[in-house]
Amino acid sequence: MISRYGTYIFDLDGTLLDSLTDLYLSCNYALKAFGMPERTLDEVRCFVGNGVRKLMERAVPGGAGHPQFDDTYALFRQHYMQHNLDHTCPYPGILDMLRQLKANGCGMAIVSNKFYAATQELARHFFYGLIEVAIGECEDIRKKPAPDTVIEAMRQLGVGREECVYVGDSDVDIDTAKNSGMPCISVLWGFRDKAFLLSHGATDLAALPAEITNVF
Repeated sequence: MISRYGTYIFDLDGTLLDSLTDLYLSCNYALKAFGMPERTLDEVRCFVGNGVRKLMERAVPGGAGHPQFDDTYALFRQHYMQHNLDHTCPYPGILDMLRQLKANGCGMAIVSNKFYAATQELARHFFYGLIEVAIGECEDIRKKPAPDTVIEAMRQLGVGREECVYVGDSDVDIDTAKNSGMPCISVLWGFRDKAFLLSHGATDLAALPAEITNVF
């Protein structure tokens, strides 16, 4: 089947990878080390989506204003870089979907608010040979929902926005697609449910990875 779009730009966490458990464990490792109350899995699920610094700002009592925030955040980063492959894996059907898109001649990229080194490591580990470009948080590129990471992905792929579609699981992704001037496919297997996505402007929904290649 020929894909409707020539290029697919994917969010990472909650879209391609189920990374919630490792984020949750690293978050609580850092909180516990500094005597702060630990967070539940559902709380961490609600905290993710705007980058790991924002995750920790939401998890630490008092956020960035806490006197030990910087140390807690640094410990989280250190622990997560060492343990981000402990439980993280692609959602069922993701690899088959990516292989089909590649067979269809589609270009693919990852754009994430996860810090750059972790984005690159996870992309190489799980998607080597399938996804050509992976861009994470770095100092000179604004985070999503700003369009900067998407623009950089298009630059590296050598494509224009008119042939691209964005695929993500959150309100941040819906806004990123809008700010990038491209349609958005919102997935239902990630960190946000259907009601949440619809309330934040989702229009095209995919319940299974195969639907991205079969329908859109």
